[in-house]
Amino acid sequence: MSYQSIDPSLKKNYNHLSSHPLQSFEWGEFRKKTGLKVIREAFEKDGVLTDAFQLTIHKIPHTPWNIGYLPKCAMPTQETIEELKRIGRKESCIFIQLEPDMKQEAEGKGQNEKSLELKINNLELIPSAHPLFTKYTMVLDLTKPEEELLKNMHSKTRYNIRVAEKHGVTVQEDDSEKAFEKYLELTRETTNRQGFFAHTENYHKTMWETLKVQSSEFRATTSIYDRLTAHLLTATYQGKILVTWIVFVFHDTLYYPYGASSNDHREVMASTAIMWETIRWGKKIGLTKFDMWGALGPEPDPKDPWYGFHRFKQGFSPELVEFVGSYDLIINPALYQMYKVADKARWILLGLKK
Repeated sequence: MSYQSIDPSLKKNYNHLSSHPLQSFEWGEFRKKTGLKVIREAFEKDGVLTDAFQLTIHKIPHTPWNIGYLPKCAMPTQETIEELKRIGRKESCIFIQLEPDMKQEAEGKGQNEKSLELKINNLELIPSAHPLFTKYTMVLDLTKPEEELLKNMHSKTRYNIRVAEKHGVTVQEDDSEKAFEKYLELTRETTNRQGFFAHTENYHKTMWETLKVQSSEFRATTSIYDRLTAHLLTATYQGKILVTWIVFVFHDTLYYPYGASSNDHREVMASTAIMWETIRWGKKIGLTKFDMWGALGPEPDPKDPWYGFHRFKQGFSPELVEFVGSYDLIINPALYQMYKVADKARWILLGLKK
């Protein structure tokens, strides 16, 4: 029984062990193209691969040290922790940040939290000072009929869908180069308007080139669901694209990681239209869940910069899902304390610059 590296010939087997796009084989190939080192391994027991994980190694600028990042992984076992320690030492990591794709159970939450805390302590993990992935998301059940989905929505959301229909807003899947260039243009406009940090254009281009799939190929085979695919949808009004989304499909789930919109013609509710048509698109291709890729908590602060986006998603009446959180596995204790101080200062400077 030991861990072994996963090579491309085992891609399908690996993806069957992965529950989230960020742990998919294809996402790892994309991250390699951005310059990161990607380590994929799975635990072999009695000839069967289990407990697979995909770890990325991130260079700390101007130092010989690195940070490991393990997003949306399975809850680690003691064997996983020992293997991560080995990798961390080999790769000169100060620590490895883990964000398990494990839900926090709502029933008996106090008892479950104590049990989780005990397990975390036994695994030598501590809560991360700076989580990278949101602890919450919203998930919509796509197996429900359209009529039920509409009935469950907030009345204002239903009204905005009708407004978009009245204005003739059209939504379509468009994987063309022209549509992607519009996506980049609107991404620049959105980040400038809202003032948040975003990935570079090269990041988006590399992601799209790695994960996109032709519509005809996607619909011609169900095996496509065994790999991570990206799709571009647009919302158009009077011949002008107002909203662009890139969505992911992995296994039976639709994900919404990237979106951008124009500040023009906000009154035609193009964003509501594209959300509703994306839901219908997911149902049409046979998906069962729509993960909206992040949310605030159950009692969001109206002053939070993401509050409006949270409320927008909430209007479609998805389930608010809480995960167990973000944790650090410390490889070098002395450097870890120094890193926390430096990282805190960095975020203060970025905030001032913003």
